[in-house]
Amino acid sequence: MSTDKNTIIAFILIGLILMLFTWLNRPDQSQIEAQQRYRDSLAKVEYARQLEIAQQTVQPTVSSDAQAGLSDSLREAQRLLAYGVFAQAVEGKEEVVTLENNQLELKFGSRGGCLLSARLKEFVTFDGQPLILFDGQAETSFSLALVSAANRVVNTGELYFTPLRSPDGRSLVMRLPIGEEGYLDFKYTLNADDYMLHFTIQGTGLNGILSPNINSLDINWQQKARPLEQGRKYENQYTGLYYKYAADDVESLSAGKNDEKQISNRLKWIGYKNKFFSTALIADDSFFATRLQSKQLDDHSEYLKEFTATTSIAFNPAGNDTVSFRYFIGPNRYNLLRAYDKGIPSDRRLELDNLVPLGYKLFRPVNKYFIIPIFDFLGEYFSNYGLIIFLLTLVVNIILFPLSYKSFMSSAKMRVLRPQVEEISAKYPKQEQAMDRQKATMDLYSRAGASPMSGCLPMLLKLPVLLALYQLFPTSFELRQESFLWAKDLSTFDPVITWNFNIPLISSLMGNHLSLFCLLMVIVNIVYTKFTMDMQNTGQQQMPGMKMMMYLMPLMMLFFLNQSSSGLSYYFLVSMTITILMTLSFRYFVDEKKLLQKLEANKKKPRKKSAFMQRLEEAQRMQQEQQRKQQQAGRKR
Repeated sequence: MSTDKNTIIAFILIGLILMLFTWLNRPDQSQIEAQQRYRDSLAKVEYARQLEIAQQTVQPTVSSDAQAGLSDSLREAQRLLAYGVFAQAVEGKEEVVTLENNQLELKFGSRGGCLLSARLKEFVTFDGQPLILFDGQAETSFSLALVSAANRVVNTGELYFTPLRSPDGRSLVMRLPIGEEGYLDFKYTLNADDYMLHFTIQGTGLNGILSPNINSLDINWQQKARPLEQGRKYENQYTGLYYKYAADDVESLSAGKNDEKQISNRLKWIGYKNKFFSTALIADDSFFATRLQSKQLDDHSEYLKEFTATTSIAFNPAGNDTVSFRYFIGPNRYNLLRAYDKGIPSDRRLELDNLVPLGYKLFRPVNKYFIIPIFDFLGEYFSNYGLIIFLLTLVVNIILFPLSYKSFMSSAKMRVLRPQVEEISAKYPKQEQAMDRQKATMDLYSRAGASPMSGCLPMLLKLPVLLALYQLFPTSFELRQESFLWAKDLSTFDPVITWNFNIPLISSLMGNHLSLFCLLMVIVNIVYTKFTMDMQNTGQQQMPGMKMMMYLMPLMMLFFLNQSSSGLSYYFLVSMTITILMTLSFRYFVDEKKLLQKLEANKKKPRKKSAFMQRLEEAQRMQQEQQRKQQQAGRKR
């Protein structure tokens, strides 16, 4: 008995020691997470290997001709052998189901269960055709890679779903049967008067059917961009792939070349953007492990670009979790996109308005807080956008009037001092006296209270507005298909002359046409340049070729803007015309004789030199001293 008792005690002690040893050597939380990541990585490697051989895995072992001679039961057995739990969804009948509201007509196909076609009812293409962003599997695809517990990999794009439409016609469920009782649902809901399509993925009874090692869904989404506007070159320039980081800014792939990017950070949405319309897939949670690709297509192709996104999203096949998305399918209208963030905390905003290119970060606020509010305000009272652009130009010039007046007065001061500058030039005519001539001229300006830089600064302050408008007008949805005078569409060019043959260099830069608003703008610009150069002639020697360069710049604008928005050329035309009229009025009202008397009076006053003038004179003194040393060294040699 004592022996049995001792044996029992020994076993208890051994058990306690083992328990203590196990407890002391148990992994901490970080080690548990590391082990789980290691197991997940092994599963991912196996998953990737299975994806590579998926096509071979899912192909039947008997050819279609051989299957035709088999009985139904044998064909069913063959499918079961080849596809496993997905066998019943391999064959089916293609059905197309439509959801629509006042804005959208969306078509879904039972093969793949995905969105096949999107038509925007309110709009047409430049040639009057229905505006369809994409149509059919040749232009778009959306699929998931599913892995069964037996490690069979299939693509949902190759399987047939069963469509189940709601009684109210607002919702559609595409159901994929998996195994005997399991299924995967793609649910689509389109609310009235909305460009947002709600999309959810939910699995039921998939525990033990799908692989337990997979905790995410791998998504492949492709789409080709159709040409929808006049002018392929400029439409292609504003067509691209955009994406937003979950906790950061919106970025894009290059629109001018083939581009791709592997992104490890989480993304909130991925958008395929045409010039004026976009399709964006928005995750309620976030995407991760994303690879994006934008491919340029040949000019002779019927499409502009091809976009591809391969990404993943968290999913638990063992539970009944729902993965939620939204599709935005609509116009790149700034106020519409901005409205989706109304009342949303800043860290959760979609920032879809970044699909509207308002310029670089430095100039975007000018459009956002200055130009667009004026544009919208005028749009509430006027329907003709040619008139709205004219009034916008007038308002901008009135606001910038003080800068224009300051620039004119600076030129006027330089102009009335011109005889004295010419006297200085006559006093120091030689090339080696250039530093003395420059110093005497700057001393004259300083004593009289004139500054060459004071005329440049107002022009520099105007530059952000000009650059902001240069970005806004070609992509402003409000100008799309709005006519004015001879221009049928202010968002694109207004050809007055066209030709069908290629002119080397000319056709690549200007296209095979000549835009009338652009041509008029260039003519007025040349007149303005001549007018300005005559006004700003101060008597100083100019750099060789400067006069020719000033005339070449307006001509270059013909190449830059001939294929761009006629509304932009019209704005510049009106703006330059107003500037010329303002300058003429300044010259009429400003008495240059009194201005000269004032400058002469300034010379008699003790005047403290500005910091800029002090630095300029110091630089001139040092340069003059260095020049004298070089001349002395030359004499010694």
